[in-house]
Amino acid sequence: MGFACVAAISNRWVLHNHVPKSELMKTKLLNSVLPLLSTALCLTATYGALAQNTPSLPTPVPSAVSAGNQIILNGRTLPGAWLQPKATTVGIQTYLSDGAVKQLMGVDLLNSSNPGKQPVQWFSGLTNPPILNTNLSGGYRYLDITQLALKQGWKIQANGNTLVISTPGSQLKNIRLGKQPKGDRVVLDLDMATPWQIRQELPVKKVVDPDEIIPKSTTPPNREWTLTLDGTADPALIQRYNSQPTTPQTPPSIIQKVEVVNNQTIVRFSVPFGQSVKVSTIPQPNRIVIDIQPDAMVEKTIAWARGLQWRQQLVTLGTDRFPVVWLDINPRTVGLSIKPIITNPQTLTGTAPLIQTAQNHLAVAAINGGYFNRNNRLPLGAIRRDNQWISGPILNRGAIAWNNNGQFYFGRLTLTETLITNNNQRLPISLLNTGYVQRGIARYTPVWGNTYTPLADNETIVVVANNQVINQLAGGKSGITAIPIPENGYLLIFRNQTPQLPIGTKVSLTSATTTPEFSRYPHIIGAGPLLVQNRQIVLDGPAETFNPAFMKGQAVRSSICTTSTGNLMIAAVHNRAGGGGPTLAEQAQLMQTMGCINALNLDGGSSTSLYLGGQLLDRSPNTAARVHNGIGIFISPKAPK
Repeated sequence: MGFACVAAISNRWVLHNHVPKSELMKTKLLNSVLPLLSTALCLTATYGALAQNTPSLPTPVPSAVSAGNQIILNGRTLPGAWLQPKATTVGIQTYLSDGAVKQLMGVDLLNSSNPGKQPVQWFSGLTNPPILNTNLSGGYRYLDITQLALKQGWKIQANGNTLVISTPGSQLKNIRLGKQPKGDRVVLDLDMATPWQIRQELPVKKVVDPDEIIPKSTTPPNREWTLTLDGTADPALIQRYNSQPTTPQTPPSIIQKVEVVNNQTIVRFSVPFGQSVKVSTIPQPNRIVIDIQPDAMVEKTIAWARGLQWRQQLVTLGTDRFPVVWLDINPRTVGLSIKPIITNPQTLTGTAPLIQTAQNHLAVAAINGGYFNRNNRLPLGAIRRDNQWISGPILNRGAIAWNNNGQFYFGRLTLTETLITNNNQRLPISLLNTGYVQRGIARYTPVWGNTYTPLADNETIVVVANNQVINQLAGGKSGITAIPIPENGYLLIFRNQTPQLPIGTKVSLTSATTTPEFSRYPHIIGAGPLLVQNRQIVLDGPAETFNPAFMKGQAVRSSICTTSTGNLMIAAVHNRAGGGGPTLAEQAQLMQTMGCINALNLDGGSSTSLYLGGQLLDRSPNTAARVHNGIGIFISPKAPK
């Protein structure tokens, strides 16, 4: 949904569809269904410093003997994709998805130019980093951790669809606080390397959602971050940080609490609004370094797969620097395709974390899509897939259309269907399968679900089957009576007008888009506003019925654009260093600065989610709201090697 709640300016729109985000919804990273894979990974060169000058792709190997989507790490059950190929003379190799390697172990993925080799950093130097072999399969990219695990003394065993990993016990010896030119630094001294995880927490009682539209005069509260490491801390060390008094003369420490739970040490930080957390590891002696500063993003360029590059960078706009995470996608790559994805293919009602939806569709990458109503979980914008309208556009808003040949079209979209009767009566239908309510005629097809429940009081419902009117019903009070939608027909919903369609009337439909170019493309996602067209900023809130508060507010935002190379870019822009997210005018300038020829704003705020191979690249998963739809990137396993 994101900003559907402030999208329109009519009182009726606000009455029926205003859905404020009262708080960020905690999401749970659900286990996706990962079938046993029919193909697995190559038994290739061992862990070491391998050349990356010549890009290469993994080669086919024997089928896996074990695969799954669950990991038990030191007794804790966590989601994570893994597989083990058949045993060879060198033993059993273990592959983890790079999302699991990064999120569960704390391994940092470094810059790479070869999708078949991934350099990593984990309590190791940067001059000669370990390089892990990769393999892309089933919506994930897997990294061969066999030699890394052997070197660190990890014990690994497969048990059904669960991979059990035990790492040596470690101890947190000391915590040191310091100041850097850009902010605070916390150093955790360890006796040995150990897995760790970092995440941003949600406030227990939300005052202001810093991801949402915020006036410049509003200062959101500090945000809590938690670092968890697999190891214990000395009781004296815990006592030192848990017994510090807080008075107006002695402000609270950046460290809020240190505790040991089930052989894990949990360190809680208080991070001021406008700042973020950067975590790195250092060997000899082993240390975890946490820098809290306004520009905490680590810039990266990773060749993740053929035709798909992961990038993140601080982009300068005037005096501000914005952290931008994006995927650069070559749509002409053999085996790569782009399609809209929705939460539940059986009905248009529903929301879910983007991670879950992407994994259910076996997408390798995805970004959240268009607006929706968070209360009734219904779409509020255009969704078209494989030439079928799933949900129609509203309010002449911006949309992107594309085909399977790597061609794209951006513009403001209107769909008008016309019902033609056997006596040549012509009735305009302005809405299709949408949660948006306005006066006129709306149409609901089986794509909506098995039934339709009135969205407004006193609707008149005309049932059409086999191109003939077969019934007429009074909808009564909204939200009460579910009306079956015929499998071979649809429902016509008349709002604030009386239908002249007697039972037995034969009907037909015509359809047209404005602009006409949209009808030539099989896939469409609508959101808005349109940001850039033909290299020029074309932002126009009133033309797309967005109100002034929405246009001027600062918020985290998602966008999709095409570049001069013909590539597609999906991007998430978060809070500027030291402040809030971009306004829509700033978002348009950012996209133009980054080389976008055409660009569209997508849903944003806590809906903003950029997914790649089992992980969110732009935020902690628990801070991302459930969304209705998205845009998925797929790479066919049948693509030539």
